[in-house]
Amino acid sequence: MKLIYPLIAETAIISACAPGAAIDTDMERGLVGAALGYGAAKAVDGNGDRGAVIGGLAGVFCDDAGVCSQPRY
Repeated sequence: MKLIYPLIAETAIISACAPGAAIDTDMERGLVGAALGYGAAKAVDGNGDRGAVIGGLAGVFCDDAGVCSQPRY
């Protein structure tokens, strides 16, 4: 069960950072990541609060880590 939390975080990062999406601020990415983290945790009978925190943090910091940075033209 402990291996599922990294998968939840990765799912939140990928979903919140889709290129060309309408999600472009840290707050928006954090909210989407938290919602997806909560849903993913509940889907696997995990702790929804922990999934929301992990997903929210992943969404907020994904652009800082270079995972979902927007291309600069």
